[in-house]
Amino acid sequence: MKKLLIYPAIDARRLTRLESISNELEVVNAQNLDEALTEIRDTHAFFGKITPELLAAAEKLEWVQSPTASLEHYIFPELADHPCQLTNMRGLFYDVIADHVLGFVLCFARNLHRYIRQQSHAVWQPIGGTAGKPDFVTGPGQVSEVDRSHMHLSDCTLGVVGTGSIGSEVCHRAAAFGMRVCAIDPLIREVPGAVDEVWDLDRLKDLLTISDFVVIAAPHTPQTEKLFRTPQFQQMKNSGYLINIGRGAIVDLQDLTIALQKGDIAGAGLDVFEVEPLPADHPLWQMENVIITPHIAAASTRVPERHLETLLENIRCFINGQPFITLANKQLWF
Repeated sequence: MKKLLIYPAIDARRLTRLESISNELEVVNAQNLDEALTEIRDTHAFFGKITPELLAAAEKLEWVQSPTASLEHYIFPELADHPCQLTNMRGLFYDVIADHVLGFVLCFARNLHRYIRQQSHAVWQPIGGTAGKPDFVTGPGQVSEVDRSHMHLSDCTLGVVGTGSIGSEVCHRAAAFGMRVCAIDPLIREVPGAVDEVWDLDRLKDLLTISDFVVIAAPHTPQTEKLFRTPQFQQMKNSGYLINIGRGAIVDLQDLTIALQKGDIAGAGLDVFEVEPLPADHPLWQMENVIITPHIAAASTRVPERHLETLLENIRCFINGQPFITLANKQLWF
C-alpha cells in the first residue's frame, strides 16, 4: 500500500477520481498544515505545495508532484538535494499557447493591432498610405507602400527559443502557414514535420539574425534568466518582432523598452513580464507597436481536465513502478 498526501486540499470531484484509481493507494486530503505535517511522516507521494518544513518531516517520501508546469518558484535547495523524484505539469498548454503566439504573429503581419485602434476612432486609412494603392482601373500591377506594409507569412522566418511541448507546437503552426522555421534548444534536436535540425543554444545569434519573429517558449532557469538583453535585441532584424509567452524573467524589461524606443526591433507581443502586473505608468502601455496580454496565453477550458489526467497518469506510473510522464530535472534550477 502506497500513501499519497495532498496539501492544500483539493475539491471533492478530483479527490473522488484519485481515490478510485487503485485499491493499492491510500489518499489523504489534508485540510490544514498541522494535519499535513502529521501525515507526511509515512507518506510515499505528495501532491501540492511542498515546503522545507513539510519535507523535513517526511521519512518515506519517494515522489513529489508539482501542481504547476513552472518550477522556479517551487524548487528549493533541500528539495533539489532530496532523493525523491519530482514531476511537474508541463504539456498542458501546448496548443493553447501556440494559438496565442500565432495570434500575435498575425496581428503584426497584417497590422490588425493598428487597425483596431483606428476603428475606435472611425479612421479609414490603409497602413502605408493611399498613394499607389491599386484601384479598379489599374489593378494590382505594381507593388505599393500598402503592400510593403503588410507581411506575407510564407516569406517570413519564425525562430523559436525552446522546443518543448509549447515551442514544438508553435513550430508546427508556423510551418502550416508556410513560414520558414528555425529553433534552438539545449536537448531537443528536431521537431518532426517542422524543423529538421534544432540548433544548440550557442546558435542563438544565428536565429536572431534571420528571424522576422522570435518566439520565447523556454522555461525560467538560471541559464535562461535575462537571456534577452540589449546585445540580443541588436542582433535581431530592426524589422523583427519579439514574442514572449515563456517567462518574463527571460527578458530584461528595461533593455526591451529601450530597444523598442530606439527602433532596434519593430515591435513585441508580450504575455509575460519581468514585473507583473506591468505598472500602469510603464512606457510599453503607450507603444503602438506593442501588444500586451495579462499572462493569459494558457487560458482554456481544456487545461483543468488535462491537469487532472496528468496527475492520474503519474499516479498510475508511481503505483506500477513505471517512468513518470513529466519527470523534471531538479538540478536545472540550481
